[in-house]
Amino acid sequence: MWVCVCTLISFVDEYTRPMRKRWINAALVVLCLVATSANSAELAPDWNLKSADGEIVQLSEEVKQQPTILFFWATWCPYCKALMPHLQSMRLEYGDQVKILAINFRDDSDPVEFIEEAGYDFTVLPDGDEVAKAYGVWATPGVIIVDANQYVQFDLRSLPKKDPPTDGEPASNKKKAAFRAPYWAAEIRMAIDVMLERSVK
Repeated sequence: MWVCVCTLISFVDEYTRPMRKRWINAALVVLCLVATSANSAELAPDWNLKSADGEIVQLSEEVKQQPTILFFWATWCPYCKALMPHLQSMRLEYGDQVKILAINFRDDSDPVEFIEEAGYDFTVLPDGDEVAKAYGVWATPGVIIVDANQYVQFDLRSLPKKDPPTDGEPASNKKKAAFRAPYWAAEIRMAIDVMLERSVK
């Protein structure tokens, strides 16, 4: 009987060895990727802007308190309009754990009036052209999340583009915006959850 058991163990060991080796290699690759991504986080450029309330907002001070979402937007942007209700939902869900700085740029309309009429609870920074330039944000919307050490932990530009299915006709910007906004919001939420979880540990 012991001979049978030993033979079975030997067979199982021989059969699963290549599989175990693959799993170990895969685990090592994942660990390397995680370590590389953690080390490759960029330091966010510091800046200060005057808010709609006349207060000076400085990034390095804001991030000390909570993860901070830099939302680069314009009143004319359909993608921004589609994403804003999701950001407002996050503001209500996370409360003081997350701050949203709405950095308006490339805009001739009144961003303060727009935000107030919509009822959004963001810190509005009306003159954000120079800050957008410092971050290389040329198109709207831009979403960058910065952690307590002032490192960029999320950048909307890193996500793959997703377009709605079409019947041969190109989708309008409004339709694309409605399709992309929930996807973007889910990714933003995931990034915030990871950052908050890290801060607890």
